[in-house]
Amino acid sequence: MTKDELKSFLDEKVEQYNNPNFIESDPIQIPHSFSLKEDIEIAGFLAATIAWGNRKMIIQNSKKMIDLMGNSPHDFVMSHTENDLIKMENFVHRTFNNQDLNTFIKGLKHIYKNHNGLEHIFSKNQENHSLQKSISEFKKIFFEIEHQTRTQKHISDPLNNSAAKRINMFLRWMVRNDTKGVDFGIWKSIPTSVLSCPLDVHSGNVARKLGLLNRKQNDAKAVFELDKNLRSLDKIDPVKYDFALFGLGVFERF
Repeated sequence: MTKDELKSFLDEKVEQYNNPNFIESDPIQIPHSFSLKEDIEIAGFLAATIAWGNRKMIIQNSKKMIDLMGNSPHDFVMSHTENDLIKMENFVHRTFNNQDLNTFIKGLKHIYKNHNGLEHIFSKNQENHSLQKSISEFKKIFFEIEHQTRTQKHISDPLNNSAAKRINMFLRWMVRNDTKGVDFGIWKSIPTSVLSCPLDVHSGNVARKLGLLNRKQNDAKAVFELDKNLRSLDKIDPVKYDFALFGLGVFERF
């Protein structure tokens, strides 16, 4: 199909999937339980962190994390004691265990107490056309606290050629104001134009079939290629096409 036909096709799929019905089967439902900005950020960050594997299990374990935090994630992060963290000892999602969760809670406290919160870190390191440097810098700051080396694998670094799918998804949630009630748009200091598509097996396969991606590996170079092509379709809100690629791949087996 021509570029105009492709854009028309994908725009239709965005309309089909970027609506409140999407929330009920997606991890984005976790931060939708909150109204306070910091609660939305923390719940979203933790849910995105474990967003790999079976989607029902992702949602179930995300709810468990938030429940263990007394359903007040920001208050828990800022005021928890070591005794409070003992409650996490039975938590596990695939390779993300209670020690990782405890480190993430401490890392988030470090971010909010010493670096003015998540939005500030990502916004101050953004480049003209990318947040990938911001993600790398965020990881450095997040792990300034004492931690086990194994926990570092749960935050990807695009400067090490990772697609960083989960954190790009989190950034979409926070930055993009879709007016449809799915993405939050609570971060006003970052434009949607610099967001990167959360690239995974489903979206990657669909992108290749549609000629939006030639690279075979789902890595940072593939993200760069896909971003370039999606921005040629919509330079203001290119990552809206994540809904189209994901929906075509997961729901339609395109």
